[in-house]
Amino acid sequence: MTPVKNLFNNIWQNYLEVTPSADKLHQLLSTDNDLINDHVAYRTFNIAKVNITKISKHLLSLGYTECGEYHFVAKKLYAKHFEHSDTNLPKVFISELLVEEFSLPIQAIINKMVAGIDEADINLESFLYSGTHWQVSHQEYLDLLAESEYAAWVAAWGYRANHFTVSINHLENYDSIEAVNLAVKAGGFTLNSTGGEIKGNEAVKLEQSSTMADHALVEFSDKSVAIPSCFYEFAKRYPMENGKIFTGFVAASADKIFESTNTAA
Repeated sequence: MTPVKNLFNNIWQNYLEVTPSADKLHQLLSTDNDLINDHVAYRTFNIAKVNITKISKHLLSLGYTECGEYHFVAKKLYAKHFEHSDTNLPKVFISELLVEEFSLPIQAIINKMVAGIDEADINLESFLYSGTHWQVSHQEYLDLLAESEYAAWVAAWGYRANHFTVSINHLENYDSIEAVNLAVKAGGFTLNSTGGEIKGNEAVKLEQSSTMADHALVEFSDKSVAIPSCFYEFAKRYPMENGKIFTGFVAASADKIFESTNTAA
C-alpha cells in the first residue's frame, strides 16, 4: 500500500469508529469494486498552530496541490480544497473557524483546547486521525454549541474526518443522485433536508446530498453523552464546457452540508 493510501485507510478506520453507518452504506450502494470517495472533509480553527496551512502540509508532502478557496460568512468559516494527480484519491476539503469573530468566552475555550496540543503530534501524519488532544466539560461543549455547532463538534471529536463522500459518477448500479437518495432512504437512513435533500444542480456542475450524522458517546471531563458524530455524503459531478469534470465545490451547497451534524444537545 502506498503512503498516501495507507494514510486514507487509517483515516477511514478512525472515521468508522464513530460512524458505523458508513459500512452499511457501502454494502447498500457498492458492488465492492466501484466505490470511490469523492472527498474527505476536516474541521479546524484559524489559529496558526492548527490552521489549514498547518494541517495541509501532510497532504502537500504526499503529492496534493491546493485548489479552490471558499467563504462561509454566516458560519464564520473559511475553507480550501486540495487535489491529487491520482483522481481515484479523494479530494480533501479543509475548513477553519474564524475564532476571533466569536465571543471572548468562546475564544477562551478554543484557545485552551489548542494550547493543550503537543506540537510534535501536529507534525505527524497521524494527527489527521488522532481525535481530541484535550478535555472539555459538557457545559463547555454546550457553551460552544450555543454560538457554533462547528466549534462544538471539533471540541467533542477533534481531528478526524468529519465525512467521507461517495462518488456517484463511479457507481455501477446508480447514475443519478435521486436514485442514490431513494436507496439510502429505503435502507433506513435519514437525509439532511436543509435546503432540500439535493444541494446544487447540473447548472453548477455539482449535486450533493448527505445522511444526518450518526450518534456516538463522548467522554467529556464530567460525564458521557451521546452526540452527533460523522456522516456520509454523496456527490454527482458534471462536465464543464471544456469537457472536463468539475472538481471544485459550491459554497452555497457546502454551507447546507455542514448542517448534517446538527442536533439539539
